[in-house]
Amino acid sequence: MSLASVTAQQNTASTAATPPAGSTALNSLSANFGDFLKLLMTQLQNQDPTSPLDTNQFTSELVQFSGVEQQINTNTSLTQLIQLTQAGEVMQASAMTGKRVTVSSDHVPLQNGKGTIQFDAPAAEPVAIAIYSDTGAKLRDATLMATKGSNAWTWDGNDGSGHTLPDGSYKVAVAGMSSDGTTSALPFSVVGMATGVQNQSNSIKLQLGALSVDFSKVQSVGN
Repeated sequence: MSLASVTAQQNTASTAATPPAGSTALNSLSANFGDFLKLLMTQLQNQDPTSPLDTNQFTSELVQFSGVEQQINTNTSLTQLIQLTQAGEVMQASAMTGKRVTVSSDHVPLQNGKGTIQFDAPAAEPVAIAIYSDTGAKLRDATLMATKGSNAWTWDGNDGSGHTLPDGSYKVAVAGMSSDGTTSALPFSVVGMATGVQNQSNSIKLQLGALSVDFSKVQSVGN
């Protein structure tokens, strides 16, 4: 009996079976590693004494055996490295909790009725800022005369009718108007108080109230 034929029978049986829920690529690879060993031993036990296994074929199968083992070890080491890296990032991000941070985001966190937006203007010009809900409804707009360079605007949490909106995360758009009347989007960042850290989908997230951003989006940390 050849390893190839036993493998074909094994694959036919496994195709009809439903893989267990929650299985990972590493678990699957480990299972295949064990199956490979069983199949190899089965072949050695059932080979024809008058026609033993070809040396070249046996060597090739041992190379495959070693390759699977090395792949399992590599995946295990990578998993451990990722876990250690994420643990370090969580600890580093946790040190920001309770501090004022500036992050790159198209949403502004409204915390305790206030939200701050920072932007750069290429020249002294009118700048329009609009606040939207996640459904796209415009809640508030404001126009101010910006100076060239860094500027900041603080939202008081009210909508266009003067109603106080609940704390949350709101979409923002910032546009400048040049002297010839053309408008263009301006780069901006938002400021808020860091309130927590989460590990979501293998990515470290810093929370500013209802706003959640990647740790890599943090631009600066204050007191």
